[in-house]
Amino acid sequence: MWLFHGSNFDFLGIRRRAYVLSAAAILVGIGAMIFNIFSMGSWQNYGVDFTGGTVVQVRFASGNVTAGQLRSALGGSNSPPITRFGEEDEFVIRAPLATSADVEAVASGIEDQIRQAGLGDFQVERTELVGPTIGRELQEKAALAILFSFVLTLIYLAIRFEFRFGLAAVIATVHDITITLGFLALFRLEVALPTVAAILTIVGYSLNDTIIVFDRIREELNSKGGRREPLKQLINRAINETLPRTLLTSGTTLTVLLALLVLGGDVIRDFTIVLILGIVVGTYSSIFVASAALVEIQNRYGTGKKEKKSRKASAIPV
Repeated sequence: MWLFHGSNFDFLGIRRRAYVLSAAAILVGIGAMIFNIFSMGSWQNYGVDFTGGTVVQVRFASGNVTAGQLRSALGGSNSPPITRFGEEDEFVIRAPLATSADVEAVASGIEDQIRQAGLGDFQVERTELVGPTIGRELQEKAALAILFSFVLTLIYLAIRFEFRFGLAAVIATVHDITITLGFLALFRLEVALPTVAAILTIVGYSLNDTIIVFDRIREELNSKGGRREPLKQLINRAINETLPRTLLTSGTTLTVLLALLVLGGDVIRDFTIVLILGIVVGTYSSIFVASAALVEIQNRYGTGKKEKKSRKASAIPV
């Protein structure tokens, strides 16, 4: 990317401003989560996948009915989640109502709306209740999946680089996930299984970007005289050298996601918005958070290896 070729920005010189920006975003998100707990009883706007509800599977006599037509019949943007199931003429509708006495009433209401829309002959294949117990289990498994990814990341980076690199990467990833969850809480976007998939994608993307920068830092450290160079100067050079690759990758990814946001429709809108935010925050954190965290860890605890010099003598000039 010729625009940033040979750049020499002092990213670590403004890291304290980045700390303030990140802290403000995180505090706003936490405030939104607390407000949601008192206003709607949950820190996030969980969808049917997590809260339970009524699942209705319908099959149309002809294969000409699309998910968009069915969604319009059931309320357009306010319709319950609809997914294609099996054949082209089969759909699963997940309605957010959840007591056993209401299952048949919900199913009857959906049938009436479909008939009134004139979508043709259809048959209800099954109607069942998804209880909140399953939803709680999904919430726990989603949290465990994210936590497990952090642990594996720490182990992988500790082996490939050093423990301090792994800890800095985990800090940056926690930063990204916290801001993303705060954004979801602030705008009360529905949290469903695709949202969890988007968050795990953000974890992978953010880590990949961070590893690229850390790999260059390691190369610089292992170069002749690298260990004697001030870490701030070395890291700034590593970030600047990888900046064209970072911005080019993020830019092309965002181009595709923006196209999905405009053309993808309501079905994947929330999923796409979460990914867009995650890519922006992940790019920001790989430049301003991960490397800054590495400097702070080194200044406080050293390299984690036995050194002849005292901690004071080995502190990094910043």
